[in-house]
Amino acid sequence: MTDYPPIADHGLIGDLQTAALVSTDGCIDWFCCPRFDSPSVFGSLLDSRRGGHFQVRPVTDAYSAKQLYHPNTAILITRFMTEEGAGEVVDFMPVSHERTATRNHRLVRMLRCVRGRMEFAIDLAPRFDYGRERYDLRRSEHGAVFEGESMHLTVHTVRQPEDALPARISLRDSDGGGDVHVVLPLEAGEQRGVVLESFAEGPPREIHADEFQQLFDDTVSYWRTWLGRSQYTGRWREAVERSAITLKLMTYAPTGALVAAPTAGLPEQLGGERNWDYRYTWIRDASFSVYALLKLGFTEEAEDFIGWLRDRVREQAGGKAGPLNIMYRIDGSSDLTEEELDHWEGYRGSRPVRIGNGASGQLQMDIYGEALDSIYFADQQGIQLDHKGWVSLSTLVTWLTENWNQPDEGIWETRGGRQDFTYGRLMSWVALDRAVRLALGRGRPSALVEWSMQRDAIYNQIMERGWNADRQAFVQHYGSDVLDSALLRMSTVGFVAPHDPMWLSTLAAMDQELVSDSLVYRYNPSASPDGLRGSEGTFSLCTFTYVDALARAGRLDQARLVFEKMLTYANHLGLYSEEVAVTGEQLGNFPQAFTHLGLIDTAITLDEALTNAERTRHLGEPARVA
Repeated sequence: MTDYPPIADHGLIGDLQTAALVSTDGCIDWFCCPRFDSPSVFGSLLDSRRGGHFQVRPVTDAYSAKQLYHPNTAILITRFMTEEGAGEVVDFMPVSHERTATRNHRLVRMLRCVRGRMEFAIDLAPRFDYGRERYDLRRSEHGAVFEGESMHLTVHTVRQPEDALPARISLRDSDGGGDVHVVLPLEAGEQRGVVLESFAEGPPREIHADEFQQLFDDTVSYWRTWLGRSQYTGRWREAVERSAITLKLMTYAPTGALVAAPTAGLPEQLGGERNWDYRYTWIRDASFSVYALLKLGFTEEAEDFIGWLRDRVREQAGGKAGPLNIMYRIDGSSDLTEEELDHWEGYRGSRPVRIGNGASGQLQMDIYGEALDSIYFADQQGIQLDHKGWVSLSTLVTWLTENWNQPDEGIWETRGGRQDFTYGRLMSWVALDRAVRLALGRGRPSALVEWSMQRDAIYNQIMERGWNADRQAFVQHYGSDVLDSALLRMSTVGFVAPHDPMWLSTLAAMDQELVSDSLVYRYNPSASPDGLRGSEGTFSLCTFTYVDALARAGRLDQARLVFEKMLTYANHLGLYSEEVAVTGEQLGNFPQAFTHLGLIDTAITLDEALTNAERTRHLGEPARVA
């Protein structure tokens, strides 16, 4: 298991249609092509022997490595230091087909020696279709071609100066159909590199150094121009902007859909079975992106997702589980059949490795609240539904008035059976409340009386059945005494006032049971069996939601301390996976959109609260949290 780097020891690059993980030892060990949800080309992160990889590192084993992003970009720099010199690998994917879905993608790896001399070892070993498809390898004067049934990869090389030391190239047999190994000696100031291109129009070619540099310059310009639209000027600008870039990297630009993570199968517990495929768009997660994007000033991206969500509302293709599915592929299709890759051993032996997602057919009532809340928030920012959109939305809301009062699987996609989850009821209340507000605010035709009656019925039911008098807290599902950190959003969505005694006692109960030195668990699996073996780490999104709840309750000093502590759990690049283990190790799929959305939203809320508190001290004005 020593062949697997820590999950956190990775950076992310991408071109807004797919993405790759690059480890701190220069290895691309996860890359799916041509889309986020396509089969893998490199997958050694989930099987070090059979998954495939593209590694660039010093020939010697005696080296140290550091990683950073080129400032304000998604260009990743991995630096190597040896006794003989220092070298760098600069990785990025040019954004050239932002709006048009394409099979053609380029992955650029620039190799340069910056001090002394360095010999780089390059190992290019793709394994198409999760290692299930063989290919033909052909070498040419200026590169090589890996040609399989479903994937075609071309390797272009950068022109070699006449006085440069020659590279030593060899081909090796492999399970896939052949690998390429190169030893490349460089002196200080020299730069070489390769471009890996999928479905190239022509044969391998020699790339001139000026063209190579132009690819880099154009990519720098793209990311800095995009980030320049951000309106955030608060206390945590570096963390917020890195999270924004990360979310942009996980957005499929042709449709505006945001994947939950670019990876599949990374475990919530090492050696356990909680290993899911997150390369899809969850209604819930992506709806949260609307708040973050609009608050940062990225209106175009918010409009794109609202358009994607509007199409799902119009289709209403959810079947037995309701008009909406809980998740979709990035193109809006619904085929997410789950299967297990039995030939892969999984990250550090964590099996099974799953692709597809069997939870896609679950009934999760909360998604309607997240969807309607984001549509309402967008409407307040000037992104309005057209007539057909409103008609489709009204049909969905009418369905909800007739179906909200039933058990569901819950927000955490447990596989332990349906329950009357309080969070599902809470977000059904949100859906009906926002629908009423939209109808009144825009003068739209609606079944306003019925919508209002059902909204109020949900409110009363939660107060009567979701409240546990013995625990003095709102609980996970009716009839239980289990706490659930999803309910931290009760004050955020306006269901309870942030200083309501019932809410403050709920928050106090969560402090005692779900919070571990600022980190927050989703729930206690032993107290509420979820149908899966093993345990899990603290859930990073819940920690940020906890900060938000603390800030709204007026506990600003504690909120800021918890937030600052949570920032220390980011990796060296400011990226977060889904969970944090007791050891501080990051667990689960990486990086996770939900966590970075939570960071942005909480940073904005906390920053406003702290600024208001300072104004109160200086001017005597009352403090407010938006």
